[in-house]
Order: sequence, then structure tokens, then C-alpha cells
Amino acid sequence: MTLLLPDATGGTYPYVPRSAPLPPPPGGPPLTSRTVFSAAHVVADPFADVSPDSPAAVDWDATLAFRRHLWAQGLGVAEAMDTAQRGMGLDWPGAAELIRRSAAEAKSVGGRIACGVGTDQLAYPADLLTVRSAYEEQLALVESTGAQVILMASRALAAAAKSPDDYLETYAHLLRQASEPVILHWLGPMFDPALGGYWGSEDLDAATDTFLEVIAAHPDKVDGIKISLLDPGREIALRRRLPNGVRCYTGDDFNYPELIAGDEQGFSHALLGIFDPLAPLAAQAVRALDTGDTKAFRAHLDPTVELSRHLFQPPTRFYKTGVVFLAWLAGHQDHFTMVGGLQSARSLPHLARAYELADGLGLFPDPAVAESRMRSLLTVYGVQQ
Repeated sequence: MTLLLPDATGGTYPYVPRSAPLPPPPGGPPLTSRTVFSAAHVVADPFADVSPDSPAAVDWDATLAFRRHLWAQGLGVAEAMDTAQRGMGLDWPGAAELIRRSAAEAKSVGGRIACGVGTDQLAYPADLLTVRSAYEEQLALVESTGAQVILMASRALAAAAKSPDDYLETYAHLLRQASEPVILHWLGPMFDPALGGYWGSEDLDAATDTFLEVIAAHPDKVDGIKISLLDPGREIALRRRLPNGVRCYTGDDFNYPELIAGDEQGFSHALLGIFDPLAPLAAQAVRALDTGDTKAFRAHLDPTVELSRHLFQPPTRFYKTGVVFLAWLAGHQDHFTMVGGLQSARSLPHLARAYELADGLGLFPDPAVAESRMRSLLTVYGVQQ
């Protein structure tokens, strides 16, 4: 059947959905040629009587079921990151509970997990000592679960730091305390405007030098870096300057195929929000790399970039809305509700285009379910079919 989808001009256009699913990519053991994490979303409880300012009400069963889906594909889970609406609906108590539950689930199924450590329990402005103490509290929690630590960029640190030295001293203290090597996370201001000037400078070259200085001082405590600046040239230049043994995890949701494929001087691993909806295709692509078939890898993953760039278009921080929307259409959850009411953050034409692109990629296990759910959303918005 034909769907009438809204466009950006206020009109509609006909779209004929896929009638049959593509064969599902096989799951399998962990990937070998690249370390690949999917930053996973949380599923809200749609029956909770909450307001946008209330603590998050999470459907724990559906949230953990989605993580089992990711592990079944062979991917790792990057937990309690910005994809999980950290700082955009999910507060620290909610994130702490998410970390505990997901880490326990990972142990039960043998899944790989790394969890975000930040300072979002703080109301800032806060001084540097308070920021450091907040990091320490979260570091202790994540390490107590047995999960790997991702040291996230901190809004409070960005507000409190007066110079690059403040970053150097804060991270040096935290890395000395870490029991195991951590992943450092540089999240650009396109994902969070409060993180502008991170590492002590708006000049990205100067900021990069400070970032590398942190790593060079403690290479034994840094498993890798996750860089989310949406600048492939800068990522490649940075990964070539890393000490031996320190990995680069791309967080570039615009250019991930070329960065993961790499070149004669190296490649990036992956820690990506777009691998939440793309998990089966992403795993299938990296399994091609496991056999040395870069051409097949690109053939699987290159066609997904248009969808990713659509979901992550400015204002980029609202990409989570599209991620959860696709999870609903794909049948991973029974509703399109988000913590903090963030389901309203993208327009109907934006969501319609996301549906069209995802359907074209064969992302929906049951296209008829996706079509029915899309039709119901269009009806709610008053689009006559």
C-alpha cells in the first residue's frame, strides 16, 4: 500500500514501503578486526505519570532486552552515554541504576560493556575539587560493576576550568585512580553546546595538543579515545599521533565507513550512536572486515550514511529522537515515548524521511509492522491517507 508522507514544504508525497524484509543478517560471536560499541538508547515507561522535569521513568525490561539484541549481533554496549539521553532526560540516579542493571545483564550473557563516568550529579557552577569528587563517585560505581570506564567530557569541568592545566590535573588524578585502562571521550559542542572550548581552548589544534598530553602522561591507563567532532581529517591526524597501544574509537556519525575501514597508516575502532539502529548491518559489515574484505564492508555500510547524516543533522544533539523512533518502528519497543518528552524534538517531515531511508535499507524486521506504526503516527498528526 502507498503511504502519503509529509515533506518540508507542507505538502505530501507518495511512498511505497518495502513489502518483504531483507534476510536478517546472522548474529554471531564478538567481532575480531575492530572493537565496536553501540551507544544504546533507553526505553521510557509510557505509563508513568511524569512531566518533562521529572526523574526518568525507564522500562527496564525493554531497555535490557535491547541491549541483549546488540550483544547478540556481536557488538559491545556503550552504556549511559549521550545516546541514553544522559543529561537530556536521564539524571545521575537514573544513569547509576542503568549502569548497575546493564552491567549485571552483560555478565549474565557474556556481553562486552563500557559505561560513562561524568559529573552530572552536580549543579554547577562548581569548583574543580567538587568536579573531581563527582567524577570519583561515578568512577567508583562503574568499577564496582566490573564494566569498563568511559571518562566522559564534563559540562561542570568545562565551566570551572580556567586553563588547559586544569584539565591536565583533573584527568591525571582520575587516571591514577582508575583500576583498568579507560576510554577518554571528547564530545564536540555540536553534540552538547556546553562543551565548547573543552581541553582549555576553542582552538581545536591547541585542544588536541592538551588531549594528547593527557594520554602521553598515562598511556598505560588509556585503552583508547572516543572522538566525536564530525571532522574525519582531524580524527585521522589525531589517531596517527596516539601512543602505541592506544586505540581511536570513531564517534563520527557522518564519516564512519571510511574511518573504520582505515588506510595504510591505521584505522579507527567504533563507538557510535548510529550503531543503535544499524546494529545488524554494522555487525555484518565488520564481519566482512574480519575476513579482510574491505570492499564488502563498504558495500554494506556506505549506503547507511545518508540515514545517519539525516538523523544527526543540526541540532545534532537531538539525534536520539530518530534513534528511538526507528527502534519503535523496528519492533524493539511498543511505543514512541522518550524520557523528558524528547519524542517531540524532531518534526514530522524529519521522522518521515527517517522512516523512508530506513525502510529502503531493509532495517525493519517486519516492514508491515513498521508501515502500520508509521501510518498511525501520520494519523495522529492529521495526515490523511
